[in-house]
Amino acid sequence: MEMNTRLQVEHPVTEAITGLDLVEWQLRVASGEPLPLQQQQLRLSGHAIEARICAENPDNNFLPATGRLDVYALPACTTFERADNGVRVDSGVRQGDAISPYYDSMVAKLIVHGDTREQALARLDVALAQTHIVGLQTNVQFLRHVVQSPSFAQADLDTALIPREAAVLFGQTRVSAPLACAAEVARTLLAERAGQGAEPFSQTDGWRSLGEWVRRFAFRQGTEPLAASLRYRRDGSLQLSVTDTVGELRFAASGTGIALHWGEVSAVVHVYRQGDVAHVHTAQGAAQLTVVDLLAHAGDAQAEGGRLTAPMPGKVVSFAVKAGDRVKRGQALAVLDAMKMEHTIAAPGDGTVAELLYAPGDQVGEGAALLTLSA
Repeated sequence: MEMNTRLQVEHPVTEAITGLDLVEWQLRVASGEPLPLQQQQLRLSGHAIEARICAENPDNNFLPATGRLDVYALPACTTFERADNGVRVDSGVRQGDAISPYYDSMVAKLIVHGDTREQALARLDVALAQTHIVGLQTNVQFLRHVVQSPSFAQADLDTALIPREAAVLFGQTRVSAPLACAAEVARTLLAERAGQGAEPFSQTDGWRSLGEWVRRFAFRQGTEPLAASLRYRRDGSLQLSVTDTVGELRFAASGTGIALHWGEVSAVVHVYRQGDVAHVHTAQGAAQLTVVDLLAHAGDAQAEGGRLTAPMPGKVVSFAVKAGDRVKRGQALAVLDAMKMEHTIAAPGDGTVAELLYAPGDQVGEGAALLTLSA
């Protein structure tokens, strides 16, 4: 058995079901005071669950992530004490802070309490849905998948849960691509309306003396291109078509989100733009879209050419190859030290090492090319 003379990370779970402040107790005992209560005096109430929100990519073997918290929106909660609404967040960061590679990847702890396990699970899922983080990859959506998985919901827990439930835990997007496109179109139109003046030439309502007209949008989800067309009708209504989905589009600002109605779909969506990427959050999940400006990107071409890059900021520990070596796909090429872990960088394909761009001990940034390969 293990005995630690410090508080474990999960101490808020105990505090939630006992209503006691263990940090205060530890300080009192350290000052020479006796324990405020004896074991037989403790009363447990309800069920509590804690979720560790970490800067990591679950779909890439939980690789730690770094970046700035451009958006850090949390559910209604309390901090460092038992929550009346059943939701507590312990966090040491704020919006705008940076998550560096020099410390643990945990961003915050989300703790929920309910009268029953079922109520606690439901509160945890809602609280995770209301947790919006943009600027770096996190495990928030993965945690939602865990909470909704049959094994976790039924408390059928063991160390094999993740591989056993892999089909429902990884690579899941609960927000359809058409809905994500509709959300970004609505955000764009709201932003345009907010910037227009009273004069008619600044209006963006699509008015034409000759009747209806169509405005086109282009997106990309991963490598899949998505096209959307917005028809401005004579009666002032809007009809949006995305792939094979067509419906009347209505929307309005709702708090920090957008109340969206598209055909038979009604949802409150939150959309955050970060450069060309739109991050869409709904009660069902989250999705990302790349907004394609056809004029700005006309003629662009991207050539990979066997370039191998660092997946995160860190320090080069060693190279397992030298210039001129022939390598096979999956062969270990370099070791990177980041987030208190060593990560092996493998060859993305067969080829010959053309040049090593760094030396062991060098610090590299995320996306930095470590070496080049020729076919």
